[in-house]
Amino acid sequence: MSGSVEAMHAVRTPAGWLTGIGAGLVVLGGLVAAATGPLALAKGSWLAAYLVLVCGVAQAAMGRVPSRSVRSPRSGWALLAGWNAGNAAVIAGSLVSQPVLVDAGGLLLLVVLVVLLVDTLRRSPDDDAGRRAARGLFAALLLVLIVSIPIGLVLAHLRA
Repeated sequence: MSGSVEAMHAVRTPAGWLTGIGAGLVVLGGLVAAATGPLALAKGSWLAAYLVLVCGVAQAAMGRVPSRSVRSPRSGWALLAGWNAGNAAVIAGSLVSQPVLVDAGGLLLLVVLVVLLVDTLRRSPDDDAGRRAARGLFAALLLVLIVSIPIGLVLAHLRA
């Protein structure tokens, strides 16, 4: 019984929403891949990969890694909203070839990622080896995403 109560409480937190939405976007990306392949849609494979890797996996990781930013209700909800709004702008701008919209979304994503990276790199006295390892892996994921944003923005402008 206590496991279901804890699960229901987690769903009401920013971390729970990040994890749940992230998992849902992984599934959505798979469905997009299944639908766009046979239809030979030009941006279908990009959209599927973006939904799975950037929107889904990264967001689910944000909800699972110990982070003060995500655990705090105010900043957690702001990060959730910023991450999803930024991704929506990148996707919409890419699909309709509007690089300015992609730029706006990329900037919003960059802000979220930098906030999370700074928070992730802060040490906590109660961190054990497992938490330190999780933070290290998460920091590496954040750095990969941060580096990929300018690359994606340049590609959006070249393709438009």
